Amino acid sequence: MAVPMERVWLVSAGSRVRFLFLVCLLSFSAALDSPGADEAPHRRFEYKYSFKGPYLVQSDGSVPFWTHTGNAIPSADQIRITPSLKSQKGSVWTKTAPSFENWEVEVTFRVTGRGRIGADGLAIWYTAAQGLDGNVYGSADSWNGVGIFFDSFDNDGKKNNPAIIVVGNNGRLQYDHQNDGSTQALATCQRDFRNKPYPVRAKIAYYKKFLTVMINNGFTPDKEDYELCAKVENMVLPAQGYFGISAATGGLADDHDVLSFLTFQLTEPGKEPPQTDTEIPKEEKDKYQEEFDNFQQELDKRKEEFQKDHPDMQGHPADDIFESVNERELRQIFEGQNRIHLEIKQLNRQLDMVLDEQRRYVSAVTDEIAKRGATAPGQQLSQQELDSILSTQREVFKQVGEVRNTVSETLRLVSGNQHLGSAGYETTQHFNDIKEHLHVVKRDIEHLVQKNLPHEKQKCPEPVPLHPFLFIYSTFLYIW
Repeated sequence: MAVPMERVWLVSAGSRVRFLFLVCLLSFSAALDSPGADEAPHRRFEYKYSFKGPYLVQSDGSVPFWTHTGNAIPSADQIRITPSLKSQKGSVWTKTAPSFENWEVEVTFRVTGRGRIGADGLAIWYTAAQGLDGNVYGSADSWNGVGIFFDSFDNDGKKNNPAIIVVGNNGRLQYDHQNDGSTQALATCQRDFRNKPYPVRAKIAYYKKFLTVMINNGFTPDKEDYELCAKVENMVLPAQGYFGISAATGGLADDHDVLSFLTFQLTEPGKEPPQTDTEIPKEEKDKYQEEFDNFQQELDKRKEEFQKDHPDMQGHPADDIFESVNERELRQIFEGQNRIHLEIKQLNRQLDMVLDEQRRYVSAVTDEIAKRGATAPGQQLSQQELDSILSTQREVFKQVGEVRNTVSETLRLVSGNQHLGSAGYETTQHFNDIKEHLHVVKRDIEHLVQKNLPHEKQKCPEPVPLHPFLFIYSTFLYIW
C-alpha cells in the first residue's frame, strides 16, 4: 500500500520537531545541573577599604584606613572632597592595596551647587598607585587602572554633559581634557547627578574581567533603584590596586560630598570563600576589643554622672536626646520647605508692590492718552477760534486806542477848566474808575493772547464790542 507523500512529510516534520524539543530540553537541564550557572558571586564586606558615617573622622582629623590630600575635608558623617570654591581639588585613597581579584564598590555621594552648570566633576579610581595629586579631577594625569568620571562641565561644547565616562589606562596615556575623554572612553552614559533630592549612588563591579557601572540617580529614597549605565568586557586591571575618590573645581564650583564608600570582595560560586577569622590577627582583635570595652565603660560612667546631675531627666533615655538619621532628614526637609515658604511670601509681597506701581503707571498713561485723544480732534477748531479771537482783539485794541485818545483830549479840556467847584472830586474819581476798568480790560485781553497751549482746548468768551462813543458819552455826562 502506497503512503501519500503529504503524510510522509508530516511524519518527518513531526519527528524533527520532537528531536529539536528534546535537544533544547537536554541543554536546558545541563545548564541547570552545571554548578554556578545562575548563582550570584559571594560578597564579603571589606571594612579596611570602606568608610561610612556617622563618627567617620577621628579626633586627629584622620579617617581610619584612608588618607586624604588637597582640599578634602573629613567630617563626622561625610568627606567633602572639594568645597564650592574656584580652583579646588582633593582626594581620598586607601592606605593599603587589596589583593582580591574580583570586587564591588558602592559609593554614595552628592554634587550640589547654586549654578545651572557645575564643574569640574568627581572620579572613582582603582589604580596600581595612589594618584594623590594631578589635573584629572584632582588626581594623577596618568594611571594604571580604571577611572569612572562623573563629568559635570562641557569642555568640548557638544552639550553632552553631565556624563559618566569609563576610561582605562596602562600608565602611558594622557587624559584628553578638551574632548572630555571621549576619544579614550571605553563606555559612557549621560546622567544628571547634580542637585538631586536624595544622594546619588554608584555601584561598580569588576567580576570575571567585566566592569559594570550601575547608577541610582537619587530621585527616590529607594536605595536599590539602580539602572545600567556602562559595561566594559575583557578589561584587565592590576591584581593589586588602591581605591580612591577625587574631585576638582575650575571657574565654576560645586560641593562634592562623599557619604559612604563600601567595598566588597567577590568570590565565584563553587570556590571556597575567604575565611573571615583569619583576616584579622588575634592580637589586633584583642586590641580592638580592649579599646571598645574602655570606651563603653567611659560612656556608662558619663551616663551615670549625667543622671545624677539631672534627676528630672531620668525618665527620658539619654539616647532620645540625639535625633536619628530619619528625624534629621525630616527636620531638614521641614526647614527647607519653611525657607521656601518664607521666600515665596516675600516674593508675593514684592510682586504686589510691583503690580501696584504698574497699575499707577498704567492709569497715568491711560489718562494722558485720553487727554491727548480728546484734544487732538479739537486742535484745528481751537486754531480757527484763535484766529478769530486775534482779529477781534486787534479790533478791540484799535477801539481802545481811540478811547484813549478821546479820554486824553477830555482830560486836557477838563484840566483847562478853572471852575471845577464841588464837582471836581467826583469828576476825578470817575476818571480813576474809568482808568481801572480800562486796565482790567487790557489785562484780560493780554491774558487771553498768552493763553495759547497746544495740549489744552481754550474756550474764550465772546468778545464784547467796545464803542468809543460809549466812553465819550459817559465822560461828558459826569463832566457836565
